[in-house]
Amino acid sequence: MVLFGTKTYLHQLAMLTLVCGSCGNPAAHTLRKSVTKFTLFFVPLFPLSTKYRTQCTFCGLEQQVTQEQAGQLTAQGGGSGQDGRAQSPQQGGVQQQNPYQR
Repeated sequence: MVLFGTKTYLHQLAMLTLVCGSCGNPAAHTLRKSVTKFTLFFVPLFPLSTKYRTQCTFCGLEQQVTQEQAGQLTAQGGGSGQDGRAQSPQQGGVQQQNPYQR
């Protein structure tokens, strides 16, 4: 008898402050990496898929982002650029004015 299957591992990469595309609020978003691995006798052997997602903590909207977008968001140190603007992942990095900046 051979036991095989898959197991998904979740890794929280960052907490970002972004303008949500659904509710329009500048809120905290979690950036998560989901890795599904093939297991043989409950031992994870190799990854089958990797997905990156952001989730708005205000409205709960969850969106899938590419690996490049996830890398850019984490490199920017929380989604805010030097000029105080927040970015939304679904807009491909188009900057939105931060309403809390004066």
